[in-house]
Amino acid sequence: MKAKSIKGKSTEEIKGALEEAMADARPPARSDHSGGDDPVGRGYKPTLAIVFISIKQDRNAIAELLHKNGIDILGATSCGEFINGHQSEGETVIMLLDLSKENYFILFEQIGERSISDAAAQLASNALQKFKNPSLIVCSTGMTTKGEYFDGASMVKSIENTIGPDKIFFGGMAGDDGTFTGSYIFTYGKETDFGIAAIVLDGDKISLQGMAITGWKRMGIARTVTKSTGSTIYTIDDIPAADMYFKYLGKEDKKTDRAFNLTDELGFSYPFITEREPGGETILITPRSIDYNDNALLVDMPTKEGTKLWFSMPPEFDIVEEIIDEANQLKNTNQQDADALLIFSCAGRQPVLGPLTTAENEGLQEVWKTPMAGFFTYGEIGRAKKGKQEFHSGACCWVALKEK
Repeated sequence: MKAKSIKGKSTEEIKGALEEAMADARPPARSDHSGGDDPVGRGYKPTLAIVFISIKQDRNAIAELLHKNGIDILGATSCGEFINGHQSEGETVIMLLDLSKENYFILFEQIGERSISDAAAQLASNALQKFKNPSLIVCSTGMTTKGEYFDGASMVKSIENTIGPDKIFFGGMAGDDGTFTGSYIFTYGKETDFGIAAIVLDGDKISLQGMAITGWKRMGIARTVTKSTGSTIYTIDDIPAADMYFKYLGKEDKKTDRAFNLTDELGFSYPFITEREPGGETILITPRSIDYNDNALLVDMPTKEGTKLWFSMPPEFDIVEEIIDEANQLKNTNQQDADALLIFSCAGRQPVLGPLTTAENEGLQEVWKTPMAGFFTYGEIGRAKKGKQEFHSGACCWVALKEK
């Protein structure tokens, strides 16, 4: 597999970058000893594009451009994009892969009136019909134009239950430049603000390896969700959830301020930490808003009664070293390089960690030394440090692709 990543601030810039990429990567013929031409190398002709794009850009025009060049497309809108050491907002980045069409196909599920679980199960079932050992790059929407958050945890659980826990899938939830006006996934001729799409790879031909790390640390004692419904937490230790959260963080004066942006001001920096199972992987639960009628917290994933929660502290400077060390260990353990690197980083990391997010991305690319593209997401999908497949909030998630 050959890969190249490109970027642009407009469709015209992407057109020029695409032409340059295809020209630069096509090696010239070389002469053999008899003086005849020996076309060494099969050249480079991308067949697949993974597109991360600002909602400010014309995604339909980008899809049309790629389609005219015979390139299949999986796209997601973003909250910022990055590529090979460059980080931007409001642009388009594309990972171009020269991959045999026999080794992949694209699935697109517009959910409509179905449940997210049903749509995810259908997508996973379709993946199994094509390949015995499928691996997936998954992108879902993150928020609808009606302001509804996407239940990524249910999607991940349903995919895993259908294809099995041994199958590998990574990805992220689309963003909308932080406007919360609606995110989109798309392929040529299709787009939706409520759906799931995936590149399904033949796992016997293409390997995926990666990890998701948050870096947040527990603070204080474990607490228990004593009343909840779906993604609404009403009480923690029988205390109204909003009261406890704001009091613990010393922000009681902000709780009644209707103009206070809970996610940006507190949620991203001080999410809850929980364990999917006792002693298992830790994940973050981010408060999104307040239900003032019930003094409840609306969070970014369903949280059952009885769930143990801890308050948390943001990562310190050593988070970059931790991520790079884990990537090096994974690479050395598997003794495998990569043809391409994708990064799905939570949109909440940028305001909390600032330039450390750039250092994370650059460090990962230095480990893998291969073309990279990624975006800031509304949720991440990937294996945690102990190897379990999870839906994450607040994570830096990466996956390296390698043709066997």
